[in-house]
Parts: sequence; C-alpha cells; structure tokens
Amino acid sequence: MAEESVKETAMLAPTMRIYVAGHRGMVGAAIIRRLERSGFAHIVTRTHAELDLICQADVREFFRTEAIDYVVLAAARVGGIHANNTYPAEFIHTNLMIEANVIHEAWRAGVRRLLFLGSSCIYPKFAPQPMREEDLLTGILEPTNEPYAIAKIAGIKMCEAYNRQYGTCFRSVMPTNLYGPGDNYHLDNSHVIPAMLRKYHLARLAAAGEVEAIRRDEARYGAIPADIRAAIGLAPDSSRLVHDRPQVVLWGSGTPRREFLHVDDMAAACVHVMGLGQDVFAPPAPSFLNVGTGHDITIRETADLIAALVGFGGDTVFNPEQPDGTPRKLLSTDRITALGWQPRLSLQAGLADAYRWYLSPA
Repeated sequence: MAEESVKETAMLAPTMRIYVAGHRGMVGAAIIRRLERSGFAHIVTRTHAELDLICQADVREFFRTEAIDYVVLAAARVGGIHANNTYPAEFIHTNLMIEANVIHEAWRAGVRRLLFLGSSCIYPKFAPQPMREEDLLTGILEPTNEPYAIAKIAGIKMCEAYNRQYGTCFRSVMPTNLYGPGDNYHLDNSHVIPAMLRKYHLARLAAAGEVEAIRRDEARYGAIPADIRAAIGLAPDSSRLVHDRPQVVLWGSGTPRREFLHVDDMAAACVHVMGLGQDVFAPPAPSFLNVGTGHDITIRETADLIAALVGFGGDTVFNPEQPDGTPRKLLSTDRITALGWQPRLSLQAGLADAYRWYLSPA
C-alpha cells in the first residue's frame, strides 16, 4: 500500500473482511472506493434484495455465515427537510431497526469492530457554535428532523453500551452535510446541495429552451414537482415551456448557515477513524467524532455559488413561509484534526466535482 494508506489504516489489516452496509448509497460507495485504494480486497456487500437489514433473522444468518471482521454501518434512510417533515414515522422506524439489527447481530457473531455513521442533526437546535461532541443531549432537537436525530442518537448510545458491557470496539462518526458523486437528486427527498444543483440546472435548461434535455433529466433523476415546473415554466406534461422567465425558488429565508463536506473527504475520515485505537474513545471521552470542515456558509451564499457554477443568470426567490430549520450547524472538528485528519477539497472544487458527476452519462 502507499505510505498514506499504511498510515491511515495502521490499526487495520488488508486481509480483514469488511462489511459495508449501505454500499449503494453515496457514503457507502465512497467508503468502498477509499478502502479499495487503501489496499483492502475483502470487502463484503449486499443489496437490499439480498439482505433486508430490517429483518433480524436475515441479518443474524448473514453474520453467522460471513466471518466479518469489521462492520461499516452506512445504511440508513436519509433525506432533506421536506422528506423529514413528510415521513417522520419511516425515518425513525427504519433507522432504529437497521441499527438495532446490525449492531446486535454483529456483536452476537463475535464482530468486535464497527463504525457507525451518524449525523450532525443529533445536536440541539440551539447548541453553542461550533458544536462539540460534549454538546450531545444538552438541549431540544430541531423539530423537523427530530425522529431521524433520535434514531441516530440511539445508534451512538447502542455502540457505547455494547462497548461498556461487552468490551467491543464500536465507534461512531458524525458527519456534517455531505454531497458529491452518487448523491440523491430526487426533488421530493434530496438534501440541500443536490436539490439546489438540480433546480439551477433545470432553470438553466429552461432559460435556453432545452425542453428535450429537461425531459432526459426527469427520466434520469425523477419527477419534477409541480411548484418547480411552475417556477421554470415547464408545462405539466413536460411537452413545452409556458413562459420564458425561469426562476429558482428555495425554502426559507436563505440566512441559516450550513457546513458542507465532500463525500470523498468523509470516506477518508471514516477509514482514518477505523484505524484508530480504542483508547481514543475510552470514557470519559465521547465515543464518537465529528467530521466536517470547520467552516460554514449561508444558504443564500451557497445558492449563489451553485448558480454561478451551473451558469444560471435568472432570479432566485426565497420563500420565508417555509421552514429554515436549525439556524446554524457548524461542527467543532478539533478532536479529529488533533488525531491526524483534515479535509482536502474546498467547497468550490467539491461542487464542481459533484456537478461533473451529475452531468456524466447515465
């Protein structure tokens, strides 16, 4: 392996069988790419059709037969503010079931090493900024994603409990807002950056009168909701443009601040954390690490960057009647930085990479 790979995986062995749950998702796929570049050849994956992580019996049989050395739990039901508002029951049930089954059955099968992927939404809505790992459970959560956040907190605490009772080496990472290749661009449940990228791309196509290109985009990335059709001037049947003044409408006031991390940087952080000794997570230290850039930007500034990247020169309208969510979500990255990791991609370079992937042939 390369010198960098040897260093970052010092506590791992290339012969380990590593199960990556959620390998088809943006984060899981990026972690596999990183592991492969680091020389790991025994990576185990299962599609949902092959293994339903909500079914305890199936998960138990999988671990009984596969002799897994390390689990990366990247499988989850995820979505943006609209999806969290619309499907709260699915978000809490699905994520709790996946975590409970994978963590428990991994321990039951003798797997001592596991990395659980959480989310920065675990922190209180009005937590001090930047948010430190010690701020967990010190205040109320943001209501729009509370069910999802509670499920993620449960995953952290489950890892802690198994470490304390059974002596396992289960640890967690809390990423900030992620984006990049393999992101979800469906406008009913996407996160902020993929939603913006697609909205601005569609508006640019509409401004250029490229109806056929809009139809191809819809076939690849999912239906365009009625409000977005109206904003860009697309007829209900996608056959024509009904006006020539496309605009992009975004939720909220545009003033909340967000921190964004490219998924390849997140994958590098995960492999780095997998290689750390368990002493890093021994009480009273938190059992998890924040992963972010340490810098944030307003939603309005993010929109301006993406509009310029995509090449849309029309109007952006913010709808203050829709929720803003948490006013600010900036992670303190002091602990993981002190442990030898930091991101490599700037936001501008990362957005350009994400847009290249979006435009790439299907």
